[in-house]
Amino acid sequence: MTRMSKVCVTAGAIAMAASAIPTPSQADNGMAAGIIGGLAVGALFGAAVAQPRYYAPPPVYVVPEPVYIAPPPCYWTYGRPVWDDWRGVWVRPRIQVCD
Repeated sequence: MTRMSKVCVTAGAIAMAASAIPTPSQADNGMAAGIIGGLAVGALFGAAVAQPRYYAPPPVYVVPEPVYIAPPPCYWTYGRPVWDDWRGVWVRPRIQVCD
């Protein structure tokens, strides 16, 4: 939940609690209480919205230089045919030849 929504929920809860308390109506209070209350709530909302945002710096990826690796002097090839008794066929196995 973001900070702004927390402030709104808290202000709503306070407003509902304040409206549940019965008070007699008086006309001699004037507008000063409303103006002071409005300024106080505006200052709270303004302070909540104007907080500085700190973001982490972007990640830096270090890519190493490509390194040439010579191929090994070995290679794979097919050997001479041999009889496979299990399968009953002639097979040419792969063998590795290194010079």
